[in-house]
Amino acid sequence: MGMDTVKRFDRIVAILIQLQSKRIVKAQDLADRFEVSLRTIYRDIRTLESSGVPIVSEAGVGYSIMEGYRLPPVMFTREEAGSFVAAEKLMQQFTDRSLGAYYESAMYKLKSVLRGKEKDWVEALETQVSIVPGQELFNATIPDALEILFESIAERKQVYLKYESLREETPSNRKIEPVGLFHENGFWYILGYCHLRMDYRHFRTDRIHKIQRTQENFTLEHGTLDDHQSKKENVQRTKVKILVDKKVAKFIKGSKKHYGFVSERVVDGEVEMSFMVTDIDNGFARWYLMFGDYAKIVEPQALKERIAFLLQRNHERLL
Repeated sequence: MGMDTVKRFDRIVAILIQLQSKRIVKAQDLADRFEVSLRTIYRDIRTLESSGVPIVSEAGVGYSIMEGYRLPPVMFTREEAGSFVAAEKLMQQFTDRSLGAYYESAMYKLKSVLRGKEKDWVEALETQVSIVPGQELFNATIPDALEILFESIAERKQVYLKYESLREETPSNRKIEPVGLFHENGFWYILGYCHLRMDYRHFRTDRIHKIQRTQENFTLEHGTLDDHQSKKENVQRTKVKILVDKKVAKFIKGSKKHYGFVSERVVDGEVEMSFMVTDIDNGFARWYLMFGDYAKIVEPQALKERIAFLLQRNHERLL
């Protein structure tokens, strides 16, 4: 059996698994995933149909498998089984307790179909991998926050929050329509339409003090999370240029992309970094203070003044 035949067989099996994992699968999505032409995907689908798999196709929509058709569990490779360990550790630490418990239950089901040696492989890794988040991601009093939010998004139902904003002394009552969730800079955020502010807002999950389901439907069509994230690209930005000690520059590579990083170059033994920043006063300024004793602001003057103000305020609070 030639390598091309083996690759095609693996691809057809993978297509069948994907068809079983979603209600509708588009041909273009399959072509993009496997990096082949649409013509190749059409041929693979015909092969599955000729093998007795009841595939339903609808022009302009996609493919689906006839309701009720199922194959026995697919066996996992050793490497796939090993990836479950990292996924389980991440789920335990980076989701709320409710979703973490659901994933743990799902993992038992996945492990039940592993062969003996794969089970040994997973068991050997499980006790040797530990993931500790840098901060609390959720308020301990709301163990099912993500579960409620997922349900809200899927069913298009509003949720009630008691939320502690950075600028408010006491938590306020909010009713929101969640658009999506994303993880950024070590925290979970909800992007949602806030009926109190009558606009879209970001809500950090660790600042939620209470969350409740409601039976009220969404009042607006919100589009996708990507739609809203792309709008961020069009907001006004300020050019920032800083010089950072080379010894320190390498340690902020992972975080600089979150603050509008554009480019960098070495200048007289230091690293000159350029940014296009949306929030100089808080986001960028407070990040800069983390390594400011090893850096220098080239421009703008407004950032220099903001850093000076924050340092003066900090000095006064130390007295």
